[in-house]
Amino acid sequence: MSGEQKTGAKVEQAKGKLKETAGRLTGNDRLTAEGRAERAAGDARQAKEKVKDVFKH
Repeated sequence: MSGEQKTGAKVEQAKGKLKETAGRLTGNDRLTAEGRAERAAGDARQAKEKVKDVFKH
């Protein structure tokens, strides 16, 4: 399950980055902010998985 969570975090980060970039290119502040939030959520998920891995081993 941890591998799925890590993959999900990477996907969330990529989607967030894409939204953020699209928002900047179009001048859409809402989309930019939404992308930043999504990327931050992906970063947090990835950090959580790394911490879980440290305590597993």
